[in-house]
Amino acid sequence: MSASDATLLKVEGLTKDFGGLRAVDHCSFEVPRGSIFGLIGPNGSGKTTVFNLVTGFLEPTEGRVFFNGHDITGLRPYQIARYGIARTFQLVRTFNRMTVMENLLLGVPHQPGENLLWGVLRTPHVRRQERQAIERARELLAIVGLEHAANEYCGNLSYAEQKMVELTRALMSDPQLVMLDEPTSGINPTLVNRILDYIRHLRGKQGKTFLVVEHDMRVIMNLCDRIAVLDYGQKIAEGTPAEICANAAVIDAYLGTCAP
Repeated sequence: MSASDATLLKVEGLTKDFGGLRAVDHCSFEVPRGSIFGLIGPNGSGKTTVFNLVTGFLEPTEGRVFFNGHDITGLRPYQIARYGIARTFQLVRTFNRMTVMENLLLGVPHQPGENLLWGVLRTPHVRRQERQAIERARELLAIVGLEHAANEYCGNLSYAEQKMVELTRALMSDPQLVMLDEPTSGINPTLVNRILDYIRHLRGKQGKTFLVVEHDMRVIMNLCDRIAVLDYGQKIAEGTPAEICANAAVIDAYLGTCAP
């Protein structure tokens, strides 16, 4: 496999200015295909801004974003999603007055039933695709242990369960890259382990690639293959978890060690 084939996401000199504030300052990193890559840093270091730049929610002031060899810089979020990138958000964004199953089905792209004529006629093709989408949703819910909640309103679920629903909805489009913004925040340790097992399962069994922002250093150090560290919008370090834990600049930025 060539170097270009081994790299799924390449961020090159990414910069974002908000007026006189530079939130991201010439940030560059590469996410290898099939890896779990962490992006960490103190509050306000630019992590979520990088996520928003990569996924098209913000336009970069400078720099380029390449995915699977394609330049996706400046594309709209729906266009980037079609290339095979899905994301979750720092704050859960489920539709609480819809069931878990309905939330998941919203994540399926190019549904023929969205066409008014096909939806009314209910052709065999439409019904077959609906059955396939429901079967995939049930399979994913079974993996996370939420199959019992398929017909439950999302608003009745715990915060942790809503996070699991959001992650599962992102997977309904069968993306190549899944970007997770603080997937374990506000969740008790038992459920944190479930989420981490889920991520490892998807990487190991389905070959998914992950880019993860997380504040819990024990989580990030035990989950990721490689980590980039931001501080004041600049990348100050990149390496394996062991290398990051031993990096003096990282220790200084976090005011302490980051040992697992």
